[in-house]
Amino acid sequence: MALDLNSSRNGKPRIDSVEPRFALPGGEVRISGAHLRPPEQRQPKVRFGELEAPIVISADQFVVTRVPDAAASGPLTVSTNDAASNEVDFRVAAPLAENLHPVANPAVDQEGNVFATFSGSRGQKVPVAIFKIDTAGNIRPYVVEMMNPTGLALDGDGYLYVSSRSDGTVYRVALNGTITTYAEGMGVATGIAFDQSFNLYVGDRSGTIFKISRDRQIYVYAMLEPSVSAYHLAFGPGGSLFVTGPTTSSFDAVYEIDSHGTVSTFYRGLGRPQGLAFDTDGNLYVAASLTGKRGIVKITPEKKATLVVAGQNLVGLAFAPNKAAVLATTSGVFNLAWDIAGRSLIPE
Repeated sequence: MALDLNSSRNGKPRIDSVEPRFALPGGEVRISGAHLRPPEQRQPKVRFGELEAPIVISADQFVVTRVPDAAASGPLTVSTNDAASNEVDFRVAAPLAENLHPVANPAVDQEGNVFATFSGSRGQKVPVAIFKIDTAGNIRPYVVEMMNPTGLALDGDGYLYVSSRSDGTVYRVALNGTITTYAEGMGVATGIAFDQSFNLYVGDRSGTIFKISRDRQIYVYAMLEPSVSAYHLAFGPGGSLFVTGPTTSSFDAVYEIDSHGTVSTFYRGLGRPQGLAFDTDGNLYVAASLTGKRGIVKITPEKKATLVVAGQNLVGLAFAPNKAAVLATTSGVFNLAWDIAGRSLIPE
């Protein structure tokens, strides 16, 4: 929706921009414009649809607000006294499933079914390890007997691959839920990703990226600085493997590993970067903090970073069919109508 830059006359509030234009409930967004606070120095009213939102800070030219928990996509307005601003179309991610415990990216198959974990604390056995959410929004248990499921990846035949940080094993789950062991001895196995030749890469958060060939031979592919929580992996359009591994620093990096296993720094300056994914234009999206603001950070091929989705406790994301995205927090998964086409993670 185009912003009405001529709506501010005689002190009427005007919105010029909203950053970012997408958020989870609870995310903080900055509204810029003019006459956004009443002359009496009182707080303006920010509404997402009909819901009034809490104000974090306000001034005449900007307002920082928090998206209400029950907010839905629709018009965003600012009101001062009896005057309302122009409307701005704002997208809010809708909950798909709550009371989960993802620790990395969810997985989305070619039909749009979503797989998400209840990972639990290390060594904790939970009743259901992985849930499947179908395209109608129905949630059902998918994997029961597994300890600490962490990274998820799908192949072209619909098999789901799952790493366990408890026992260092990668499991393969058939369509009927039958579990077999795919590879063992991966240390503290966390993030996983396939390349287009069906080699599987596994991040051992103590410092090793393993490569598992089609015939299940295991190689050390690269070495990185140990992570305090997990490695997260995704392949870029040029065939390089991109890795995040949060440390105690607030200035962490996204690493790029080429086909020879050579490690370089692709981008540095993120706080606690976790799950990541690429769109079809080669832009990288990372669940991270940028300049102290948490959400989904977009990093262009030219290495320009901006916060594009606001939200707390995000641990990963996966693109879904029909230009949507599934966002994972530490307690659930959300669907966001994003108008961005994601790069497929499934090897052909």
